[in-house]
Amino acid sequence: MAELVFFSGTMDCGKSTLALQMDHNHRARGRGGVRFSCNDRAGESTISSRLGLKTDAVEVEAHTDFWDEVVVRRTSGLRVDYLICDEAQFYSADQVEQLARLVDEMEVDVFAFGITSDFRTRLFPGSQRLIELADRVQVLQVEALCWCGRRATQNARTLDGIMVVEGEQVMVGDVSSAAPETEGEAGREAQPPRVVGYETLCRRHYMRRVTAHGANLMAGADQTLPFDIGACLWPGAGDARRS
Repeated sequence: MAELVFFSGTMDCGKSTLALQMDHNHRARGRGGVRFSCNDRAGESTISSRLGLKTDAVEVEAHTDFWDEVVVRRTSGLRVDYLICDEAQFYSADQVEQLARLVDEMEVDVFAFGITSDFRTRLFPGSQRLIELADRVQVLQVEALCWCGRRATQNARTLDGIMVVEGEQVMVGDVSSAAPETEGEAGREAQPPRVVGYETLCRRHYMRRVTAHGANLMAGADQTLPFDIGACLWPGAGDARRS
């Protein structure tokens, strides 16, 4: 029987790599499928992995109707047995419901891949609806790591290396420049674009707003911290630092 499966996790846990591998495996067994993506870091109509793998895909936009996408292909003679839906966190709740309908009424397998929560630790609308409707929610076993070595559970956004918790929910890119040059007050030069980045952190360092960049700055300045960084590292690392 067809299933709606949601593969979730933080950044750097191999979602897109698994999406491409699953597509390869199903095609190798003679099944026909369609790849979808949305706001991929490599550009439109693409599924890309940080390992360097990349392939073409159908870009999901606000007006995309998955039911129509499958109907058009099947009525033109194409075989559609499954869908690979990458970056599913960016899909709307209605689009997720369309995917569920395809599973139930057309027996199309849907494999969705996405980040569960945003940089504010809030669920993406698409991810929330997938959790509510999926036959299975599978947390990927490849663990992303915080700079301290602990398992990363949160996605943090940075501006010029400084963590932020406010702003637009969707701002795509690993280390891309998102803000254009802006004119300052009279007599000031134009400010350079700010660099937007993302980093996976453990809950402890997310709550303390300590990124790798911030930790390096504090270590270089030899500042006194309200907590022991060494205690957040691997067991025994704190003792090694104090010895």
